[in-house]
Amino acid sequence: MRHKVAGWKLGRNTAHRRALLRNLVTSLIVEERIETTIPKAKAMRPHVEKMITLGKRGDLAARRLATSYLMTSEAVTKLFDTIAPRFGDRNGGYLRIVRTAWQKGDGAEKAFIELLGSEKVLDEKREKRADARAKRVAEAKKAMEEAEAQAPPAESGSEGSGKKEEEGT
Repeated sequence: MRHKVAGWKLGRNTAHRRALLRNLVTSLIVEERIETTIPKAKAMRPHVEKMITLGKRGDLAARRLATSYLMTSEAVTKLFDTIAPRFGDRNGGYLRIVRTAWQKGDGAEKAFIELLGSEKVLDEKREKRADARAKRVAEAKKAMEEAEAQAPPAESGSEGSGKKEEEGT
């Protein structure tokens, strides 16, 4: 039995585990949805919830605590400006873990971990990517049409040899 045993070791030493969790939390705050293994997702949940609670406090001390934990200033800014206000009236339960598939190499179970309410942001990202992709395709098509228009008409091999024979006789 695991009585009074708190936390997950994740097969790493203390410093590596702490760095891993800090990186995962930072990535989740910046991207709002990441894919990882189930144990990592469950291990990072309390850390993310603590960061969001600090963001909801919003004072200077909370900002300094968040800055000391998160890896980038971009993550701190996003936490305090966009994510924390989204959960202003909610007391905990800021995350969703959705199990997906198994990892190909070792069979570990994978999951998406995402912030609640991030569907709108993720849809906007998908639309931006689709627009960018469509723009690239249109540019490539236009460039190919221009290249075909500038190139002289190419003669096929069989027709060209027949004309030369006719001229020679």
